[in-house]
Amino acid sequence: MPVQSAVAPPLTRPDRGREIARSTISIAPPRGTDAADVHALVADCPPLDRNSLYANLLQCTHFATTCALARRRDDVVGWVSGYLPPDKTSTYFLWQVAVRDDARGQRLPLRLVRDILARPVCREVRYLETTITPDNSASWALFESIAAWLSAPLRRKVHFEREAHFRGRHEPEVLVTIGPFSPPRLN
Repeated sequence: MPVQSAVAPPLTRPDRGREIARSTISIAPPRGTDAADVHALVADCPPLDRNSLYANLLQCTHFATTCALARRRDDVVGWVSGYLPPDKTSTYFLWQVAVRDDARGQRLPLRLVRDILARPVCREVRYLETTITPDNSASWALFESIAAWLSAPLRRKVHFEREAHFRGRHEPEVLVTIGPFSPPRLN
C-alpha cells in the first residue's frame, strides 16, 4: 500500500500556535467505534488505497495494539496502522499513515510511530518495514526522518512488481527496512 504522509521541518523558533495545537492532540490505540472515522480519514488522504470499512474495523479491534489514532478533541486527525508479521517477531510492518490537512506540520506521523514502538507489544521490535511507491516523496521523507530519529540504516528493494503482482494496475512497491534499532521510550 502506498503510504501517505507529511513531515514538517523542525521549528527554528517557538511557534505558539503550533505548540497549542500540538498539546491538544492525544494519541492512543483505536477502538472498534473509531473504524468509520478512520475509514473517512483515509478516504480524505489521497493517494492512500482505501480499505473496506470492515478492514478498518479489524485494524481498530484485532490490531489495535499496533495501530495508533490521533485525536484533537473528538476529531480523528491522524492514523497509523501496522502489525507484527507472525514470521518476523522483531519487525513492525507499517501499513498506512494518514494525517488530516489541518493537523499537518506537527510531526504527527513520527509521534504516532513513536507511540506504537514504545508500547509493550513492540518491546522485541528492532526493525520497521513498509512499502512505498517510487514517486511518493512525502512517504520517502517520513521514513528517512524515522530512520534518522532511530539512528538506524534505511534499506530499500523492489518488493511487489508492477506486472508480476499488480498486473500493470499499480506502481511497484519498494520494501523499506529500517533497522536494527533500540526500542524507543516515551518521555
